[in-house]
Amino acid sequence: MAPPEAHRALFYRGDLEYLDGIWNFVAPALGAGEPVAIAVPLPKLALLRDRLGDELSRQIELFDMAEVGRNPARIISSVQAIVQRRPGRLHYVGEPIWPGRSAEEIREATRHEALINMAWRAGEVQVLCPYDTTRLDDAVLTDAERTHPGLVRAGRDEPSPTYAGPVPPAACEAPLPDPPSESLAVSFDADDLGRVRQLVAKQATAAGLRRERVAELMLAVNELTTNTIKHAGRGGMLRVWSEPGELICQVEDDGLIGDPLAGRTRGLAGVGGLGLWMVNQLCDLVEVRTGATGSTVRVHAR
Repeated sequence: MAPPEAHRALFYRGDLEYLDGIWNFVAPALGAGEPVAIAVPLPKLALLRDRLGDELSRQIELFDMAEVGRNPARIISSVQAIVQRRPGRLHYVGEPIWPGRSAEEIREATRHEALINMAWRAGEVQVLCPYDTTRLDDAVLTDAERTHPGLVRAGRDEPSPTYAGPVPPAACEAPLPDPPSESLAVSFDADDLGRVRQLVAKQATAAGLRRERVAELMLAVNELTTNTIKHAGRGGMLRVWSEPGELICQVEDDGLIGDPLAGRTRGLAGVGGLGLWMVNQLCDLVEVRTGATGSTVRVHAR
């Protein structure tokens, strides 16, 4: 079990509790000369810069979480990159869930929060994750207690009584909603990968994606279908459909993705790990469900 100080949820009400909670977390690290990184939505970055001032802001790596964590499965590898280039214990503030995120994004960000607890060696990273208790649903806050070994409430640290270890809450593992009946469904095997790429390009262009996004989605689906051929032992099924503002592709096969961190760290070379890492970099949201009956990977391109 991760110790409470390794990964804490900051439950805040209003800007003052938000700023004070983050300052109390980063100030000792700055005083000790240890690296600090903060990834929060852009409006909160402006608040933090005002509180920190120019000199302290220059000592901290600041990121817009709406970009870094648009797909929550990218976040661990982004933090991993900071760890590799900055000596010393990293103090990281990450706010992957904020009001306005879709239900799908919140589920995947909650999965990310659970997996943080197994992502790094003990003592390598300390993490603080702010949660807006006035604007987020109670279910989101309940899941935050389950995924964080430590909590900060009204300036006080306490262990979470419901922390469940690096296990995503049950809602994160629920089957994905069925694709719409009008979705395009195409079976594929090793001889069909070129045809699959052309099909995705045609559908993405028709959906209005920019040329570079079409190329990125083609590459992502090619990685997924290639993984199916390599690791599932036979072909699979590709489904494609449009939703307002995005194109969705889903690859289904009989394989099992055994490591929950597959695709979340660049150096992981397990089954499908490197291909999934690339898919996570290319897509705006990636949803994975895997088990004894097979795997489903759903990718979103906006």
